[in-house]
Amino acid sequence: MKLKPLHIGDLTVPIPIIQGGMGVGISLSSLAGAVAKEGAIGVISAAQPGFLSKDFLTNTMPTNLKALAYHIKKAKEISNGGIIGVNIMRAATHYADYVDCCIKNGADIIISGAGLPMDLPDLIGNSSIKFAPIISSVKAARVLLHRWDKREQRMPDFVIIEGPKAGGHLGFSEKELLSWLEKEDKDYDEEVKSIITYVKSFEEKYNRPFPVIFAGGVYDRKDIDHYMQLGCDGVQMATRFVATQECDADIKYKLAYVNAKKEDITIVKSPVGMPGRAILNPFMELRKVEKENITKCYKCLEKCNPATTPYCITEALIRAAKGNTQNSLLFCGANAYKINKITTVKEIIDELNQ
Repeated sequence: MKLKPLHIGDLTVPIPIIQGGMGVGISLSSLAGAVAKEGAIGVISAAQPGFLSKDFLTNTMPTNLKALAYHIKKAKEISNGGIIGVNIMRAATHYADYVDCCIKNGADIIISGAGLPMDLPDLIGNSSIKFAPIISSVKAARVLLHRWDKREQRMPDFVIIEGPKAGGHLGFSEKELLSWLEKEDKDYDEEVKSIITYVKSFEEKYNRPFPVIFAGGVYDRKDIDHYMQLGCDGVQMATRFVATQECDADIKYKLAYVNAKKEDITIVKSPVGMPGRAILNPFMELRKVEKENITKCYKCLEKCNPATTPYCITEALIRAAKGNTQNSLLFCGANAYKINKITTVKEIIDELNQ
């Protein structure tokens, strides 16, 4: 049975799947454009999008904004006018500049996690761009939406719930994360239902739907159907799209997913201050006992101190995107080990929409 379209305000998404934003350099215009072309939502990561530019080291922020503008427009072109979003980490410095860049260059959606984006409605102002926070608990949903409801009188166009099986940065403390991972999936399902109930409690007041999207460990159609049955309106998937021809990452990065075993996937500490999920490699093994020698700070994160951080996340992710899989941070979701071949975005979308 075909999946039902997702409606986000005046946007109609034929395939109710959002491709998760992956940085640095894993989801740029090639992947996002290909996903949007197939009727889903393609998402560009705003994490250091200009890393391949010759001016990146000497003029980092202007280079990043120029690159983000390019990738938004290029993804739109590839997708034949499909729906393109941008994922911006709230923990990023120059957060407001990235928001402004998205608005000025025709992105359809801003998705924001890695911290609660309290100021996002103010930054968006009168723009018609859609926006969504990423939250992981009903507590976070209450804090954020209550504030927006009372102070901003403006609510998100949809909400993404990111569960404990997601890849990259996770919206839990390490203690919370380990607690959820020790429990059964059905326990977090109850949290999902509580979040959905709270989010949708605003529908009557605002006289519009509040779609809820689930992310984290969604791998196949069975997973999609499960979260739809819980009351979600769509899903976000990132890991599935890495080992595709269209993914912006180096082939060696993609093959790291193809070759990964279940026991290779682990929880790591990130300079962002959150736990993350990644493929264990020599670089991360060494970081358990020895701090990286950091020679340059990119000032990419608001709360990162080069003197105390265990490694430079920008450098670690850039090396990963360029294919240096032994000396880098290889973010991935819990189900990355299930991937066993390089495929195409179309083949994945067709498989999920049968």
